[in-house]
Amino acid sequence: MQKSSIRRSALTVAAVSVAAVVMTGCQPGDTPADGGGASSKTPTATASSPTTSPASPSSPAGSGSDGAAAKACSPDSLKASAYQAADRPVGTGTGAAIVQFTNAGAKSCVLQGHPTVAGAANGSPELNVPLTVTPVGPASPVKLAPGAQAWLKLTFVQVQGEGDGYCKSGSAPVLYPTMVIGLPDSGAHQVALDDGQFAECDGTLTATAVTATKPS
Repeated sequence: MQKSSIRRSALTVAAVSVAAVVMTGCQPGDTPADGGGASSKTPTATASSPTTSPASPSSPAGSGSDGAAAKACSPDSLKASAYQAADRPVGTGTGAAIVQFTNAGAKSCVLQGHPTVAGAANGSPELNVPLTVTPVGPASPVKLAPGAQAWLKLTFVQVQGEGDGYCKSGSAPVLYPTMVIGLPDSGAHQVALDDGQFAECDGTLTATAVTATKPS
């Protein structure tokens, strides 16, 4: 009986010792030899910082000032001038005129649309006389780099005859030293012909939209 008790005591002591060893091997802060454990589950810097990826949706390729869409040309960024068109109705008046716009600004901008037109005295655009404009052709955006040009063509009811001339409608011809040309979102611009005055009949005309191709 005494031997059996001694054996049971020895087994109990051994079991307690094994348990102590197992508990000692799992103390917090120890790293197992195979590299497992809590440290292997820590998120990496790449996974926690997706915004550093070059393909991030918030920074698409080509974005920035160079890739941004150009805005409408501001009135003070445009220089406007006018001259008689080569292709014009038969008669002794102006017949048709080309209005040229130059981007005098430092950035690209966009012109688009058909103009408004008014006859005016020199230096007095506020005393202008609005003319009736019939739009001709489609209007598409024209992007102007700094220094680039765009055009539109105005075709008037032509003055006939010599001297002061006459209008086929029976109305009197009208002379305007300058005209005021308005463009959508790009202001109004006073222009004079480089060789005379605008002579027209009936206060009506047709006008193309702004184009990147110089009309004749």
